[in-house]
Amino acid sequence: MIRIGILGGAGYTAGELIRLLINHPEAKLVFVNSESNAGNLITDVHEGLYGDTDLRFTSEMPFDDVDVLFFCFGHGKSERFLAEHDVPAKVKIIDLAQDFRLAPSAGQPADEVAATKPTPAVHDFVYGLPEINRERIRAARHVANPGCFATCIQLGLLPAAKMGLITSAVSVNAITGSTGAGVKPGATTHFSWRNNNLSIYKAFTHQHIPEIRQSVTQVQGHLEADIDFIPYRGDFARGIFATEVIRTDKDAETVVQGYKDFYEGEPFTHYVDKPLDLKQVVNTNKALVHCDVIDGKLLVTSCIDNLLKGAVGQAVENMNLMFGLDETTGLKLKPSAF
Repeated sequence: MIRIGILGGAGYTAGELIRLLINHPEAKLVFVNSESNAGNLITDVHEGLYGDTDLRFTSEMPFDDVDVLFFCFGHGKSERFLAEHDVPAKVKIIDLAQDFRLAPSAGQPADEVAATKPTPAVHDFVYGLPEINRERIRAARHVANPGCFATCIQLGLLPAAKMGLITSAVSVNAITGSTGAGVKPGATTHFSWRNNNLSIYKAFTHQHIPEIRQSVTQVQGHLEADIDFIPYRGDFARGIFATEVIRTDKDAETVVQGYKDFYEGEPFTHYVDKPLDLKQVVNTNKALVHCDVIDGKLLVTSCIDNLLKGAVGQAVENMNLMFGLDETTGLKLKPSAF
């Protein structure tokens, strides 16, 4: 059994992670740390787990009792935590924040490289997108789990990158559910504001753009083109639905075959011949991708559940790889569908 500790256990991602792990046949949840909830039952916070666990939050961090730690901190805290705590070398780490996702790369614009601090060698993290880094993840001690928007958009773009198609600006629009903003209430997450509403935020400046550029560069070998990304807040709780527009002179048959070849054999990412809808992926670790070529423009549609393939589902997928398990273990989940 893989012995597991969770740090930052009170948020949406931690709640979903606990749900997956207590149903994982090879996992034993040893502790869930939350300073603000220490002593309280996990079900006092994550009420969807009634009847599934009697575990309590703890302020303790018994690192020697676990094989892997999941960091469910807010962005910026993981790097500080590792600077302030001595995590044994034998303990593997999967970080769900953005602290260790980026490394300086020739494929990033100079201003992005300058804004990205190199990952300290002592905490060398592998970027945890299995579709392109599976073997590196298998050998890794530390994995930086990708961002939710980044996962969805990359999985839409990477087959095109493999075909060398991303040579001019790519237009990306993606809409996300309210859980992507985290559990702490804010002006744009209250039901009365979010319901029957739509808005954009961080247009062209979203923090996941460098991640996307990094992976596209890795697959294509170079990237000079802009990724023009406009994120939308949706009036639903879960999921990301994205469209990516790429100029191309290739015909639809060639492009579609390239996408099918890229994802052949992938356990969770699938090319679909029909137009997609979000409920096909909500509550699963799946990513679905569809393509159309219209008047010299490749329209790619991709969708995921932001809390699962966009966060903890992918984290458990990475854990399975790191510990030599079948990648799908504990992740055969039914979509909400209706």
